[in-house]
Amino acid sequence: MATCDPHPHPASRLKLAGTPPGAGPFSPVTRQDYRDAMARLGAAVNIVTTDGPGGRHGFTASAVCSVTDTPPTLLVCLNKGSSAAATFHANGVLCVNTLAPEHEELSRLFGGGTPPAERFKAGHWRRAATGAPMLVGAPAAFDCRITRAVEVGTHDVLFCEVVNLASDGAQDGLIYFGRRYHAVGSGGEA
Repeated sequence: MATCDPHPHPASRLKLAGTPPGAGPFSPVTRQDYRDAMARLGAAVNIVTTDGPGGRHGFTASAVCSVTDTPPTLLVCLNKGSSAAATFHANGVLCVNTLAPEHEELSRLFGGGTPPAERFKAGHWRRAATGAPMLVGAPAAFDCRITRAVEVGTHDVLFCEVVNLASDGAQDGLIYFGRRYHAVGSGGEA
């Protein structure tokens, strides 16, 4: 039977990446170390869109995840300094459009540098129940109303209640890992 010492020795045997010898296990994590580690965390690629009194906007995001299924709620991270932030807050609604491998170029277009109106000229869009643009052909689309926003560092964490769903039945998805796009589902790579 294995036992666990409830008071481990202060000199941990675990070597933490980025920790200089003798610095202890809780040295500050640098921005670059954090970014490099996050590049090893694969994530689904999404285009998050909104439309309403604040205007129409959209951005590419991998910082999206499920919070709970009762009520169905997603978490979306939005950079406070982005051109999209004020629009999303003004509208109070959004649609998370998951992407398939054939949407890689659309993802790049919504990644920034292109004016919002130009972004929507690519792809095929329909109006979701909330009014947010929903991508036709998305493997899944989550039409949401923003119920809460929490400021954390450079980002706002948006809690979004899902009010409608759509699926195109696509079997393959698009993820971002190692600073590159990859197709998932069929075993292929984008």
